[in-house]
Amino acid sequence: MTIAVLSDIHGVLPALEAVLAEPDVAAADRIVLLGDLLAGPMPVETLARLRALGPRAVWVRGNADRELTEAVPDIPDPIGGWAARQLSPADLAMLAGLPLTVTLDDVLFCHATPRDDSEIVLVDSPLSRWAEVLDGVPQPTIVCGHTHMPFTRLADRRLVVNPGSVGMPYGTPGAHWALLGDGVQLRRTPYDAEAACRFLVAHSGYPDIEEWADFFVRNPVSDAEALRVFSGRGTSST
Repeated sequence: MTIAVLSDIHGVLPALEAVLAEPDVAAADRIVLLGDLLAGPMPVETLARLRALGPRAVWVRGNADRELTEAVPDIPDPIGGWAARQLSPADLAMLAGLPLTVTLDDVLFCHATPRDDSEIVLVDSPLSRWAEVLDGVPQPTIVCGHTHMPFTRLADRRLVVNPGSVGMPYGTPGAHWALLGDGVQLRRTPYDAEAACRFLVAHSGYPDIEEWADFFVRNPVSDAEALRVFSGRGTSST
């Protein structure tokens, strides 16, 4: 089975379309949607595109998906509250029903960690931290997102994979994802960030879309900056 893993799309439809146009994604047996799918500038259109994937798509809940359904008034990113108001009650009910983890081919997929959708672990987290968050997990491979930075590492003989973020990358620009099959491949799909920003400004109703697109699409923060912010945290929202 080949599995394409798309995480942290955050409603950035142009980035999603670029990844879905990849031949290896089009040919994948399954497409795992690893959470934080809609909290961004085009939630309704992104949801429709993901639903169109049909039964090939396997959905996992992220912290931002949960926050949309809870209508949390103090969602860290204000675009989250706006996105929640664009979705219908049926859309929100669907998000609320998504699982925390999914297992395919003896690979466990989760958004942040298997036990918590907002917990942070990093590529340089010590083995003791990984042992804590993976306690009781029998699968030899764990795929997680949440921190928007792609990596693979061993953690006491278990392989941990983070595909990075499709819509809000920290580090190298482009849409990041992963392909599982004959091994693990971290992939990056380049796309025209300027055209994407123009598209978002033209089609999103978010009041601060120009500033949002400039920060997250045109000028993503570096992985070094993100690691400085995340380091030392136990649990957090992203």
